[in-house]
Amino acid sequence: MCGIVGYVGERNAAPILLDGLQKLEYRGYDSAGIAVAEGGKFTVVKRKGRVKGLSAARSLAGKTGVGHTRWATHGAPSERNAHPHLFGGICVVHNGIVENAAALKAVCEARGETFSSETDSEVIAHLVAAEQGDLLHAVRAAAEKLVGSYAIAVLSESAPDTIVCARKASPLVVGYGEDGLFVASDIPAIAAAGRRVYTLADGEFAVLKKGTAPAFYDASLRSVEKREIAYDAEEDIPEKRGFRHFMKKEIAEVPEAVARSIPDLSKGDFSELYEVLCQTEYLHIVACGTAYHSGLCMKHAVQKFARLPAEAFIASEYRYSDPIVPKNTLAVAVSQSGETADTLAAAALAKERGARVLAVTNVPYSSLERMSDFVLPTRAGREIAVAATKSFNAQLAALYALAGALAESRGKSAPPLAGIQPLVREAAAAGERVRSWMPYFVGAKSVFFLGRGADYVAACEGSLKLKEISYLPSEGYPAGELKHGTLALVDGRTPVVAVVTDPALADKTMNAVHEVYARGAAVFLITNVSACLSCAEITASVLLPKCEPAYSPMLSSLPLQLLAYYVAIARGNDPDKPRNLAKSVTVE
Repeated sequence: MCGIVGYVGERNAAPILLDGLQKLEYRGYDSAGIAVAEGGKFTVVKRKGRVKGLSAARSLAGKTGVGHTRWATHGAPSERNAHPHLFGGICVVHNGIVENAAALKAVCEARGETFSSETDSEVIAHLVAAEQGDLLHAVRAAAEKLVGSYAIAVLSESAPDTIVCARKASPLVVGYGEDGLFVASDIPAIAAAGRRVYTLADGEFAVLKKGTAPAFYDASLRSVEKREIAYDAEEDIPEKRGFRHFMKKEIAEVPEAVARSIPDLSKGDFSELYEVLCQTEYLHIVACGTAYHSGLCMKHAVQKFARLPAEAFIASEYRYSDPIVPKNTLAVAVSQSGETADTLAAAALAKERGARVLAVTNVPYSSLERMSDFVLPTRAGREIAVAATKSFNAQLAALYALAGALAESRGKSAPPLAGIQPLVREAAAAGERVRSWMPYFVGAKSVFFLGRGADYVAACEGSLKLKEISYLPSEGYPAGELKHGTLALVDGRTPVVAVVTDPALADKTMNAVHEVYARGAAVFLITNVSACLSCAEITASVLLPKCEPAYSPMLSSLPLQLLAYYVAIARGNDPDKPRNLAKSVTVE
């Protein structure tokens, strides 16, 4: 979840490192640091907090260096625990978790070595420094001792024009152009016209040496040929383009993201997948967070239209629950980044037990894509804000299309998605009405989101958005369950948001509205059932366009996203970078 960047070439490294870290800050922003090599010595600058705290380091001299922006695992956010870490002439930046760090640290301390941080990462510098031979062999020997996950970039005072990189279960890309060699956790840090970019696979190493092309090696240090990644240099440079925050910009991009992400599964490119869909008897959907909610939405659509047994699993629970994977199971693994550690592990387990794996991801060069049998790409474009918005709606577009294809493969049908984009755009415009709701939410004690069926899933997603960027305790709850205990929490400081888009369930959900209103709650309604608007107990509402109820989360999510955004701003929070979180969850 941390961000790594490195450079070796003819230019001063510090400005390149700082610019790269700014573009990777969505991966972690608890602390940041850079190290620059000059004259066989390292100059290191580290700060607690955001990358902008390193601005004074921009003038450092030196043409080789590494930088890091941290999401804390071992050790609190502090300057002491910030990367890079140094020991014995070795400098290391690390993303991942060293699960056996305590045991390795004990070995190092038994040799008389001392540690200057509380992190698991510092032990890597000690392990590399203890090895003999050139830097590549030393890094490989150290990596063999590590249990867990890592992406590392290593410098040595004895080889000041070289960076050695290694990867296991954490992403790392290498760039190469006339202006030098680069390494980073993700393309945005090194995207530029004319640069060739390559990705490291698990167990691989790279050597970046000034004046030469990057060299790649497998776990046995045999040379590996790499294929370039195709990428759009302009798209991979994140810009707000006039919006105050990335989150608001990305919500505005939802309609286009949806339109681009609806696949035509009748085309020849998907013929092999369609054959598998015809044979599929069980569907397992594995995902985390917002992606899990999109999986729940797909489950509803598949059961309604295809009448196929489907279940959505939280990936971290799936991998430890000893799941039963029947014959002819299709596992659908959903991850915006394609690097979500628990989702990768769950998909691998499903595959090991005989399932075919279909990846739904927004990153075409990701680990999830490489390990899957089939890929349904979402085409949301790069998403920078930590809270997923357009990627959620793009996932829904792809997953609803898949549900329709499953229905067709069984001689059934699902409503077409072709006309959904203008409805999504209309929902986004209507959703701006939530801005007037702020007086009820800014000082709230907690918030409940209620719904039934697909509306319940939308309620859960709305709750997740609100708590992750506004820090308000909230819960998405099935409307019919409220009276079984949870109603005790509702009072005048507990606003309630009810999502009602299925006419068949509207009266049932409105019963819950009556119950919370009677306990003093202000009630806010998101609906496309116009009859519900006449309820005198509603404080304010958003009227959405009508659509197929199973597809309604694609519309109701827009006002819910906007509600979270405006509440976060009203409470003085940065909606792009909520505390304690990061965008790409590459650790357990």
